[in-house]
Amino acid sequence: GSVCHVATRLASVLLACPALSGSAGIVGGREAKPHSRPYMVSVQYRGVHSCGGILIQRDFVLTAAHCKYTWGSCTVVLGAHDITKKERTQQRIEVDEYFEVTALSNTLCPQLKKKAKLSKNVKTIGLPEGKTSANMKCAVAGWGWTTAHDCPSNVLKEATENIEATSNCENIWQQYFNSDHMICTNFTKKSGGICRGDSGGPLICKNKLQGVTAYTSPEDCTDLSYPHVFTKVRFFIPWIKETMKK
Repeated sequence: GSVCHVATRLASVLLACPALSGSAGIVGGREAKPHSRPYMVSVQYRGVHSCGGILIQRDFVLTAAHCKYTWGSCTVVLGAHDITKKERTQQRIEVDEYFEVTALSNTLCPQLKKKAKLSKNVKTIGLPEGKTSANMKCAVAGWGWTTAHDCPSNVLKEATENIEATSNCENIWQQYFNSDHMICTNFTKKSGGICRGDSGGPLICKNKLQGVTAYTSPEDCTDLSYPHVFTKVRFFIPWIKETMKK
């Protein structure tokens, strides 16, 4: 059997980045149309939702590095809408091994013990082409907290966030933001956005996967003065492709 192990160096990353919402939904936003995002993954420990994830190959998922824990085996749930129910569309597959991109990327590429069965409810999403630009509208989705101090959502929720200017991301987050491999977004109270439990989920811009949800304000995910931060998938494509070949 395999368990989701945590590397010693991950602890130093978490300490260096106090804003990570690792115990981690979408605040505000709306309920997604069931199975309209068939690449969505719920990363679970002992049957409890911990983080989001993205199916990029039948046996590989992208998620956030701080979604690894030492307790219990790790299972991903595919084809879900309501994660509190045993829907016929769901597939539950254990994680076999984690591959970490780099200590700085906050991105993991878990390999599954078996390949997912693709269907209209379970599909992979391709790696991104093209770049993001300021003010571009993007979608986020997850089963995370529905208010800043609430609990996870039973059903998949989604919201719209806009790409923030890189200079603003750097000014606000300072040493915690690296424009080479990070993207940040702005949001409104009305549109909502990511919160605890949405870590590892996708940032979708023009129907392309561009980011992996990384962190928000440490005190309040709805704090408008702190843009939300995502790992820039495009920066790590060579490593991801090499990992999946192995």
